[in-house]
Parts: sequence; structure tokens; C-alpha cells
Amino acid sequence: MSDDRNTTVDELRREIAAFIRERDWEQFHDPKNLSMAIATEAAELMEHFRWARNEESRDLVKDATARHAIAEELADILAFALSFANAAGIDITSTLRAKMAKNALKYPADQYRGRY
Repeated sequence: MSDDRNTTVDELRREIAAFIRERDWEQFHDPKNLSMAIATEAAELMEHFRWARNEESRDLVKDATARHAIAEELADILAFALSFANAAGIDITSTLRAKMAKNALKYPADQYRGRY
């Protein structure tokens, strides 16, 4: 079974690229439209949690039916993010690691542990 433990970012990017190419959707997948698609899907994810209190949101992701719908929205966000990376030529791994290193300097664990 394919899961996060044995799938690379590159494999996911290639799968998304092939899916888009097979449908001739590259013409629609420019940075502007993809950024809007990511925002739209993020709003659809947030919709599942509207008016829920923090603890209720934790319970919601434990409910099988809700979890499935939430996971599908997250998959949509990731698919568009991968497509954006493909369209813009952004290496996700190196960019994420550089951003996390920057965040570690900006938010030292000894100063920010348990608080924002």
C-alpha cells in the first residue's frame, strides 16, 4: 500500500503532472489560477470547522464521515500546491526546509514553547 511512509514528494508531483497533462489542463494551471484554487480549497476545508470550538474541531477529525470529507479537501489543497510547484518550478523540499530553518531562528523553541 502506498502511503506517506513510502511515497516521495517527487512521485506525487509526477502523478499530478501526468493527471494534468492527460487532460490538457496545463493551459489553465498558471500561478495566478493555481494560487486561487489553493485558497478556494482551503476555504472549503475551513468550512468543515466553521463555528466549532477548538476541542470540537479535534473531535470532528475523529468522526469517520467528517474525516473523509476533510481529508478530501486537504488532498485538493495538496494537489493544487503540487501543481503550483510544478508550474512555478519550485522545489518543495528545499523551500520547506529553508523556511523551517528561518522559522527556527525567528521562533526559538526555548522562547516560544507552548505559546504563540
